[in-house]
Amino acid sequence: MDRKLKSTLGLIGLLVFILVAGGSYIFISQNGKISEKKNKLEELKANDYNTEQLTLQFQDLLERSSVLDSVLAARKFNIPQNLSSIKFYNFVNLVSTPYSELSQIDVEYLEQKQDKEFFYFEYKVKGKATYNDLYNMIYSIEQSKELKKIKSISLNNMVIADENAIPNFIVGFEMVVGVYFATNDRFATAEFKENDLSTGSMYDAFYPLIRNEIPPNVDELLDVQGAKLLALVPEGAFLSDSKGNTFLLWEGEQVYLGYLTKIDYDRKKVSFILNKGGIIEKVELQLEKETIKKTD
Repeated sequence: MDRKLKSTLGLIGLLVFILVAGGSYIFISQNGKISEKKNKLEELKANDYNTEQLTLQFQDLLERSSVLDSVLAARKFNIPQNLSSIKFYNFVNLVSTPYSELSQIDVEYLEQKQDKEFFYFEYKVKGKATYNDLYNMIYSIEQSKELKKIKSISLNNMVIADENAIPNFIVGFEMVVGVYFATNDRFATAEFKENDLSTGSMYDAFYPLIRNEIPPNVDELLDVQGAKLLALVPEGAFLSDSKGNTFLLWEGEQVYLGYLTKIDYDRKKVSFILNKGGIIEKVELQLEKETIKKTD
C-alpha cells in the first residue's frame, strides 16, 4: 500500500471519528439540556400574562383585601401576628401616663403559653393605685383592641398619708395578664387603631364608710367643736373658735370637716353639717344661750 492511500484512509478514519463523536455529543449529551430549555420556554409561555389583565386582577384582589380588612377592623378585638413581648410594657406606660402620683405599677414578664391555636405572653402586673386608676387599668386591658385577658387578680385596701398627714385610701393589687397573638395574620388588621379606653369617674368601692383617720385642719378653717356664735349681720355670721380666733362666714362656706348650711336670723342660730370620718353630724350654734346642740 503506497503512501498516498494510507493518508487517504487516515483522513477518512479521522472524519468518521469526528462524526461519531459530534453525533454522540449532540444527540446524547445535548439532548437533555435541549429538552430542559424547551420545557422552560413552554413554562414561560404559559405564564406570559397580559399586563392589563394582571392589573385588573390586582385591583380586584386589592378591593377584596380592603373589604376583609374592614370586617376585621369592625370587630371589637383583633389578634396580632407574631407579637413582640415588649409591646405590653409600652401599652401599660401609655395607659398609665395620666394616673395619680399615688399610683405605682410594675410589670414582670413570666412566660409564653399556648391556648388552642393561639399563643399568649403571660405577665404579672402588681402595685398600688387609686380606685379610679386601677379601674381604668383593668378596663384598658380587657377592652384593648389587641386581645388581652386578666387571668387572675387579688385586691386589698391600703391607707397612705401624704406630707400633710391627710389619709389617702388606695388599692393594692396583683394580677396575671395574658396577651394573645397568632402565627398568621388571619385575625389582624392592616392598620391598627386602638379602642376608646377612657373611663369616667367611678364610686370608690374601697373607700371606708366610717374611718378612724380624720384629716388635720391644714387650712385653719373654723373648728365648730367648741366654737361660739358672736353676732349675726346681713353679710353672714361672726363666730369664734376655742382658741379665740374670729371668722365671718356665710351660707355654704366651708368649715373644718363640713359646711355652714343655714343662717336663721329669726331664731338667731346657725347650722352646720360635719363629716367626722363617715359619721354625719348636724350642729347648731345659738346666739343667746351660746350652746351647741347636736342632732344625729
